[in-house]
Amino acid sequence: MRLLLVHPSALMYSEIFLRLEPLGLERVAGAAREAGHEVRVVDLQVLGLGRLRDEVRSFRPEALGISLNYLANIPEAIALAARVKQEVPGCFVFLGGHSVSFVAEEVLEQAEGAVDAVVRGEGEPAVAPLLEAVRDGGVEGVPGVVTTAGRGPAPLMLHGIDTPLPARDLMRNRRRYFIGELDPCASAEFTRGCPWDCSFCSAWTFYGRSYRKASPEAAAQDLANVREPNVFIVDDVAFIRPEHGDAIAAEVERRGIRKRYYLETRADVLLRHPEVFERWARLGLRYMFLGMEAIDAEGLDLYRKRVSPDENLKALETARRLGIKAAINLIVDPSWDEERFRVVREFALAVPEIVHFTVMTPYPGTEIWHTEARRLTTRDYRLFDIQHAVVPTTLPLERFYEELVRTQAVINRKHLGLRTAFGAARVLTRNLLHGQTNFARMLWKFNQVYNPRRQLADHARPVRYELPLPQRLDVGDRRELYVHTRSATQGARARRAPG
Repeated sequence: MRLLLVHPSALMYSEIFLRLEPLGLERVAGAAREAGHEVRVVDLQVLGLGRLRDEVRSFRPEALGISLNYLANIPEAIALAARVKQEVPGCFVFLGGHSVSFVAEEVLEQAEGAVDAVVRGEGEPAVAPLLEAVRDGGVEGVPGVVTTAGRGPAPLMLHGIDTPLPARDLMRNRRRYFIGELDPCASAEFTRGCPWDCSFCSAWTFYGRSYRKASPEAAAQDLANVREPNVFIVDDVAFIRPEHGDAIAAEVERRGIRKRYYLETRADVLLRHPEVFERWARLGLRYMFLGMEAIDAEGLDLYRKRVSPDENLKALETARRLGIKAAINLIVDPSWDEERFRVVREFALAVPEIVHFTVMTPYPGTEIWHTEARRLTTRDYRLFDIQHAVVPTTLPLERFYEELVRTQAVINRKHLGLRTAFGAARVLTRNLLHGQTNFARMLWKFNQVYNPRRQLADHARPVRYELPLPQRLDVGDRRELYVHTRSATQGARARRAPG
């Protein structure tokens, strides 16, 4: 079959700081291609709607899959589905991805026939059986597939993540992918899943607290296949198992692979295994994202981080000692007042690390979606992007955004202003000489994107599609929140059959 896969356009945060290649979509493309299907991919983060329109008209896809890892893209995806249906009436349209897995039935109803199915859970083991069923009829029996007729069997989970290989060759305009000064930047996956259970996160509920590792040989080979000089390691928490990180490092050393790396990990993992990170620093690890989330014990307990403020600070010291630049994330609670913003600004200016802010957002799939006592002030999917407040704020909403942007702007001037630009002249010059402008554009784009009037105006836009109301749920048995269960895996059969 002719399959067209689409990634929606960039969200607010990724307009400035990063634009990552859609690795998950590339892996789904790889699985479909291995099964004998003709596949094309359009990433609207880096390509315009005109390119998608031309692709639909020339390729005439028999199936269209849209990736929905972010709730904020759901209205866009429904609109795209409707346009493709109009252009190619017989095209089978399905949605898949992390966020839509938690609201599958509601999105199908809202799409009013523009979407034929939603794939819950991992896409790699589902895409080949789905396309076969589309060809032969009876998609309702495909594991993980939801239609207006109901849910089929439980979604399958890959037993191992060595295959399918990402179809990176299908991506156009790859030079537009970057994260910070790592420009251009590819993505790679060493592990999948997270064994922790932070209350604000849905990674553990999606994967059922499972944790899978790529073989060192497969991970190193994937890095060797990457053409870009920089790689973002997409693992939720890098190097939980130190022996695994060491084994991949040994393969990278043996093959003489030289890249610069950016990864995400936890403070306690860094403190337990600094030797692994030190080894990777020698291999080119330059940046590390640490989700501190809060600067005090009360906030850390609220988010069930299971880390103390002292551990967070020690982790920052460890990263500095290893020569790795750390980027910190702090969660802005809508309950903050001016004084709390001031305290956080002082902290952010007192440490040398880059500090990012995300607004506390109860997402479907997170525990706080079911337990958060504060009512939602909006159910507009487009505002669920961790840059808008969707629960009541202590400050008037306009004032909240003013304080938020003021805090972000202070830190932006510290790290991304003109003084920093002069300090980063070597990096800028190197990137520009190679035709890379993403980092340069980032330095001066902040005020165009982060604007309290713009954020406030977003709340006044007409709303056509809304999130379902959260259902109060006793989460004593957290398995009720899971999309995947460990018993439903694609094991030996997956190694014999594509997908």
